[in-house]
Amino acid sequence: MRIVRDGIPAAPGIVIGPAFVVRWETPRVPHVTVAPDAVEAESERFRQARLWVQERIREIQQQTEVRLGYVEAQIFEPQILMLADDELIRGTEAYIRDNHLSAARAFELRMLEFHSEWSRAAHPMVMDRLNDLLDMQVRVVRRLLDLPDPDFTLQQPGEQVIIVARDLTPSVTVQLDPAAILGIATDGGTRTSHSAILARSLNIPSVVSLGDLTAHVEPGQPLILDGREGRVIGEPTEHEIVLYRERDVKLREWEHELLLLAHLEAVTPDHLPVQLRANIDLPGEAQHARDHGARGIGLYRTEFFVVGRNTPPGEEEQYRSYRQAAEVFPDDAIFIRTFDLGGDKFPLFLQMPPEENPFLGWRAIRVCLDLPDMFRAQLRALLRASAHGDLRIMLPLINDVQEVQRTRLLLEEEEASLRAAGIPFNAGYKVGIMVETPAAALTAAELARYADFFSIGTNDLTQYTLAVDRGNARLAPLYTPFHPSVLRLIQRTVQAGRDAGIEVSVCGELASNPLGVYLLIGLGITAFSVAPGSLPEIKKVVRSVPAADAREVVAEALRAPTPDEVVAILTRGISRWLDLSVFGGRWNLSADG
Repeated sequence: MRIVRDGIPAAPGIVIGPAFVVRWETPRVPHVTVAPDAVEAESERFRQARLWVQERIREIQQQTEVRLGYVEAQIFEPQILMLADDELIRGTEAYIRDNHLSAARAFELRMLEFHSEWSRAAHPMVMDRLNDLLDMQVRVVRRLLDLPDPDFTLQQPGEQVIIVARDLTPSVTVQLDPAAILGIATDGGTRTSHSAILARSLNIPSVVSLGDLTAHVEPGQPLILDGREGRVIGEPTEHEIVLYRERDVKLREWEHELLLLAHLEAVTPDHLPVQLRANIDLPGEAQHARDHGARGIGLYRTEFFVVGRNTPPGEEEQYRSYRQAAEVFPDDAIFIRTFDLGGDKFPLFLQMPPEENPFLGWRAIRVCLDLPDMFRAQLRALLRASAHGDLRIMLPLINDVQEVQRTRLLLEEEEASLRAAGIPFNAGYKVGIMVETPAAALTAAELARYADFFSIGTNDLTQYTLAVDRGNARLAPLYTPFHPSVLRLIQRTVQAGRDAGIEVSVCGELASNPLGVYLLIGLGITAFSVAPGSLPEIKKVVRSVPAADAREVVAEALRAPTPDEVVAILTRGISRWLDLSVFGGRWNLSADG
């Protein structure tokens, strides 16, 4: 049966091959009761199963560290901690003791309660961690039911397939053989899930959030998976196969050309140098970014340390990760954003009450300043890591100077503590802010007196300026960074930075859009931070478009009254220098992201 499904691109690449349908789901648990005198034995069975699974996950964690790195291995730490969670253990044992249930049934009921509680959070990053919960749950249940771990090795040596599953848990993903797995297609999941992160680390093209794909795909059915567009086609026509093979060849040639560009200077044809940095989530991605030509890290998101955990991250763990990234770029700047929690990202240990408008509520710098112990541990780790490179501390969602002043006071106190302990740090580190709200853009001149740099987060700036939820598919046509109001706020921020003599960069999705880069260069911005895989493409744009031409065209675009007219003006201008079709259909030139 022919199938076409569009989802979320999670790891780039185009592959064609047969489907291998994976069933990694919780086994059906029968409702079984035990005799009163067997309760203690059943509790002991639960304890033994829990300890066995804990040890098995530790083995997988150790294998992952050897294969991919320390931070990727930490993905499994929440599962190990959950298996020792008092609430989980006491609740399961209570079901066994009070209701005389089998260990498997008692554990299943307790896990249903956990799933229900976590699901109510409704934050995508918390929902991602339900996948981790499922990973642990499946293993414990199978152990209690005396079922073996499923074998994910392929039947035929040399066989190459596209994995199709409802979702893949981290422990399954990391055991996949990249030589045998062409790609991964899942019904659920997000680009930020642990499984997607591991797929990218393994360089396996992936598409997630495909809906009901598994309900329609048969084992062995031919598939096309496009990890750049986010599309899966089942039973493709010969024409489609030829088309995608040609596109794959074209993209590989394009990528080869870009690879040759990776270590060339990012400079416009009229000799304006541009700083290209990378956005990363994990320190292990820093080397990948360097290989793609990054000159430093422009946005290191630190939420990975927090979201999905039931205990706060320690100072030492953070220090090791920040240091790892800094050591990859000993001569370039590393911009590390402090915890940008809230909105759709909350750790489990915060026990956050639900908010009607979480993106307008307790988030980012507000959370950090209200939780000084957690914030101090991060600031102290950042200070220690500054001894290993040009580390810059970036504060998210700043609206007024008092937030910067309060953070600087905490930093001064931690500096004094480190000096007293004889622990080295770089006293010349810089502290800057993200400009993500109209309030920050409109008061940029005042904020520039207290910040060492500005980094414009175009995703949130667009969302807050236009009052459009960027995650609302129904409102997607209204969410565009090419709206004249957004352009004028960016222009105002750039002018304030120029007057204060501080760098203004962009780390939002607009910097990954070729038309957006043309716009930003025309506005006078010469520092961008993008996903590592986008670096060569953006360098191609930079090296193709004269800055003087961009300034002239953008001056016209700033007078346009509508986003469509802005896009039309910019498209006419850039098309004189660059063929936009080579970038592929994933570039939506009327909207950001």
